[in-house]
Amino acid sequence: MKKDAVSIGREVIEIEIDTLKELANSLNDSFEKACELVYNTRGRIIVSGVGKSGIVGKKIAATLTSLGTPAIFLHPTESLHGDLGIISKDDVFIGISKSGESDEFRMLIPLVKRIGIPVIAITASLDSELARLSDITLYVPVKREACPYDLAPTSSSTAMLALGDALAICVMNMKGVKLEEFAAYHPGGSIGKKIWLRVADMMLTEDAQVPRVREDASMEEVILEMTRKRGITSVVDEEGKLVGVLTDGDLRRLLEKKGGNIFGLKAKDVMNSHPKSIGPDSLAVEAARKMEKYGITALLVVDEEKKVIGIIHLHDLMKAKVV
Repeated sequence: MKKDAVSIGREVIEIEIDTLKELANSLNDSFEKACELVYNTRGRIIVSGVGKSGIVGKKIAATLTSLGTPAIFLHPTESLHGDLGIISKDDVFIGISKSGESDEFRMLIPLVKRIGIPVIAITASLDSELARLSDITLYVPVKREACPYDLAPTSSSTAMLALGDALAICVMNMKGVKLEEFAAYHPGGSIGKKIWLRVADMMLTEDAQVPRVREDASMEEVILEMTRKRGITSVVDEEGKLVGVLTDGDLRRLLEKKGGNIFGLKAKDVMNSHPKSIGPDSLAVEAARKMEKYGITALLVVDEEKKVIGIIHLHDLMKAKVV
């Protein structure tokens, strides 16, 4: 009887989870030495592998680079036809192979050793030629692949990828890479926007865009200001400091409570005296999180003296793909 898709999917994932747990428990001082070697290198990390191991190697190289450790992927076959020249004496070589017996590595590793750079092996076989020729071997315990024939690289490739991530993050931690440095490596895309964009970059600041009324403003003035300024207005004192806020939701609740008898009131009589605000130097993504937390769609921007200098809208953050 054939298994259903969900059962097969769960079984595959559970097999890979078990492999990852074994990997975590197998880490020893060899992993620590590998991290120190990568951390101390004056050159680049050369990552190499064939087939699925090569695909994993490309990801490991990309992750190392993105976290502040320059790395490149070198295809074993291409290395034997001229690309070996990319390796310098200051580099570190990482060879990835489940069996550790690939024909390409049999030729490549002695050439790398001849250059005189250290070699780190990532392999599931401690008795392999790759392991024997390497200075440090990172063992990946794989009882079985998730493939029903125990052939297709599944558990092994997942484990090798996770081991590469662990190596990259550990080296990042050793280097003390700060958020600002991380941001410098990711200036584009959604990551860059979340790290670089500030409230000051997104807020509206012109008088025609920033809603303000004084505490003694009439309800007519309040409603007109809200209508012109996207359904919200700040309430400020004589010095322009934020003392309250009114939204279209507040206005609807007020009408429901008092009917049409609201035009004898002033802004200070009906305002929310605990307005949510944010500073211009805060991250734009922080503004989005604050709006989500309080269930609002706009935040007033205030300076150090609590004077209203702008407003930032959730719609604009979504349009910029900050959220």
